[in-house]
Amino acid sequence: MSESNKLSIREKLGYALGDGAANIAWRGVATFLFIFYTDVFGLSPVTVGVLMLVARFSDGISDVLMGVIGDRTKSKYGKFRPWILWTAVPLGVILSLLFTSPELGDSGKIVYAYITYIFFTLIYTANNIPYGALMAVMTGDDKERTSLGSYRMVGAFGGGMLVQGALLFLVAYFGNVNPEIAIDQLEEEKFKVTVSAPSDVASVNIKTENGIADFVWESPEMKAKDSEPTHAKSFEMEAEKEYTFIVTGESNIVEDSISLIDQKRGYSNSMYIMAFFLSLFMFITFYTTKERIQPPKSQKNNLKRDLKDLVTNKPWLVLLVIGLLFNVYNSIKQGIVIIYFTHYLNNQLLAASFLVALMLASVAGAMATAPLGKRFGKRNLFIGALLFSGGVNSLFFFLGPTDVEAVFAIGVISEFASAIFPTLFFVMLGDAADYSEFKNGRRATGLIYSAGSFATKFGGGIAGAIIGFVLGAFAYDGQNASSIEGAIPGIIMLMSWIPAVITVIAAAFMLIYPLNQKKIDEVTTELNNRRLQESHI
Repeated sequence: MSESNKLSIREKLGYALGDGAANIAWRGVATFLFIFYTDVFGLSPVTVGVLMLVARFSDGISDVLMGVIGDRTKSKYGKFRPWILWTAVPLGVILSLLFTSPELGDSGKIVYAYITYIFFTLIYTANNIPYGALMAVMTGDDKERTSLGSYRMVGAFGGGMLVQGALLFLVAYFGNVNPEIAIDQLEEEKFKVTVSAPSDVASVNIKTENGIADFVWESPEMKAKDSEPTHAKSFEMEAEKEYTFIVTGESNIVEDSISLIDQKRGYSNSMYIMAFFLSLFMFITFYTTKERIQPPKSQKNNLKRDLKDLVTNKPWLVLLVIGLLFNVYNSIKQGIVIIYFTHYLNNQLLAASFLVALMLASVAGAMATAPLGKRFGKRNLFIGALLFSGGVNSLFFFLGPTDVEAVFAIGVISEFASAIFPTLFFVMLGDAADYSEFKNGRRATGLIYSAGSFATKFGGGIAGAIIGFVLGAFAYDGQNASSIEGAIPGIIMLMSWIPAVITVIAAAFMLIYPLNQKKIDEVTTELNNRRLQESHI
């Protein structure tokens, strides 16, 4: 390996922080936005599913445009690095707005959700396509790029761990309303609970810490509006006014057993903190990385030729489909976790521990990818990881709400294998860019990497639609206990065999991927020779 292709640990870590930032945004949205929209903002699951799907229809065009713009960007910082700098603050701002819930009517809420969500996807595109393309121009060595990919995924999963592990606890902290709570025991599992707060709260949510007990309003005027027993109640509190419930289904309820949280304030303040770290990490990535690989000196801008090269690039076409499918798989798993823990295991905060465990498994999977890729080849490893992860994940179907240890074990094992997908995917996009240059004598790295952003976003949109339509088919309503109980079979399906089926389809497509290790070595050697000759001209 030439010294020009060698990357320092500092540069690899700096690059990794960029995906840590991106995953604060993306995993935060994939994991929490659906339940925020349905249980806090008050949108129906079908409305959310349609929103997430509709917002994706522009992605194909915007992603390709961003790839073209990136390839044609000229600055003293390079083609792709400046976009990381320019979008660092806007991405943090739009993430904050996604989890802000202004007081609007039903139609106003839908309009607000569409505007903020679509702007989020556009700004994410402007950030993430150049970020992904940067990997391919930091080094021309495919093995060094695989190592960089492992660092990148560790950063990605680290960012995911930060948002998924800390957010629910931050929501509880920032959403604290300093309530006064009085409890009178009426029977063994029946209590009268009275709460009040020192100041007005626009929207507060009350439940037990375990999330098992049912709440029924005792006050006649409140009962007239909401008479259904539910695991939680959302309502508006006036300062110093008392609100009384009859709580049943749990024993030994004391003051510390009652959770009273302003979820709107909790989510907003928590995401403001996450957005700050997102922007900070992006600045670090910009200042610690360097672009080294340039298009051939003889190459002239020709969009028609670039697009023709793209659609005839078989490795890229296969990766586009594969990326779409594995992102549907991962996004369904992420999007249903909080609902699964909240309404099936009846312990929402336990989801935070579960997500941290998955992130640790993901880090291990990402670090194992480089040595496993050298031993089995990227394509074979990808196929094996797909089938293994999906097969293990399907075992969730057989678990009950008390099988917590098995839930953690299955989740961790499946996640270890699924962490290999994105690690290999973005490395293989670099291989596809090399293959295009090898075959056509031209390089359009940004355009190639538009597949990564498109697959991530459109896959997430399809996953959101699948979750919404399945839960809608079971009449899920996050604020109604009877509808939640009726939707449990759908929640289990989404947690188990529905995503597993997708891995089988993806593995079948991966069989036609044409770049084995022998071909990649041939491409790398030839391109290095061409660049060496060009540097001497």
